[in-house]
Amino acid sequence: MFAPVYLDHNASTPLADAVREAMLPWLGARFGNASSRHEYGRAARRAIDEARAQVAAAVNAHPTEVVFTSGGSEANNLFVKGAAARLKPGVIAISAIEHPCVREPARQLVRRGWALKELPVDAQGRVQVDGFDGQASLVSVMLANNETGVLQDVSTLALQVRRAGGWLHTDAVQALGKIAVDFRALGVSAMTLSAHKIGGPQGAGALILDKRVDVEPLIAGGGHEHGLRSGTENIAAIVGFGVACALAMSQSAARREQLEAQRERIERCVLALGGTVFGAQAPRLPNTCYFALDHIDGETLVGKLDRAGFAVASGSACSSASPEPSRTLTAMGVTPERARGAVRVSTGAMTKMQDVDDFCSALAQVADQLRGLRAMAEA
Repeated sequence: MFAPVYLDHNASTPLADAVREAMLPWLGARFGNASSRHEYGRAARRAIDEARAQVAAAVNAHPTEVVFTSGGSEANNLFVKGAAARLKPGVIAISAIEHPCVREPARQLVRRGWALKELPVDAQGRVQVDGFDGQASLVSVMLANNETGVLQDVSTLALQVRRAGGWLHTDAVQALGKIAVDFRALGVSAMTLSAHKIGGPQGAGALILDKRVDVEPLIAGGGHEHGLRSGTENIAAIVGFGVACALAMSQSAARREQLEAQRERIERCVLALGGTVFGAQAPRLPNTCYFALDHIDGETLVGKLDRAGFAVASGSACSSASPEPSRTLTAMGVTPERARGAVRVSTGAMTKMQDVDDFCSALAQVADQLRGLRAMAEA
């Protein structure tokens, strides 16, 4: 028997110790409103300013370009809906593998007269950059896919969109803390980040917004966050987000190499069991393995592994309630039967190689058990 092993870091990460320590004072003795003019309020404002600088530094942006939100979903909606509200209805283009919090607001724009264009991906999950001419007022393409971990050529897309006079946004929620993320180098107009993917608290995110982009706020009120997101700031969460970003910047190349080594060991096990690794031929996040074993249902495998003490996922946490196969995999041309077998393993800072070895042993045992039951049923 093993202690429970958490291998679902793409869904959420444990709160880092340094983040917790930084947040605690703002959950107790420090309780001022950052809009107040007395010392309690000034202290809160200084804390937010420091966190804003930390978030900006993590992605090579300017602090004035950071708009704090309640998370990645709000930040994505703020760009899609807010930017569209400042433009005449035109074309919005998104990739076929976007997160629902980009896809759904983009669909809502259709009711306002916008045309929605879906950019296809190849069999490895890469957006087809060469087939896109950049002709769209708004474009949103994620930097790293939350299921496969496949990285997208966002900088090339951004250049195409800028030349055509449009704005490109990238959801970088899964990329931050796992690869280098540079707002300036990517050349995008906006970028979404989230704290809980990098050891920060749930319920904190940010939209990094180029000053040349005009967006209408989703939440009107007292004019907080440069007038783009009204509402009293969640200081504890924002402070934690800032510290998490500072920690992410300090992650060494050696740590990323360790994550890659763990992923490679998992994938050797999967291949030895006759499985398929999705997106294996494309550049990917170092911590993510998305696979399927022939004739084994993904939800069943996840349940068996959970009972064996290993927390993994059958896909995106935000889509876990849907019985339909992964939209990402179907966009890649994977058959519905194979897609229903998909399981995602995502390692993190707390993962040890022994955890990976124990997982591989459990996976082999569970796979043998399930295949044995299938053979008996077919006999």
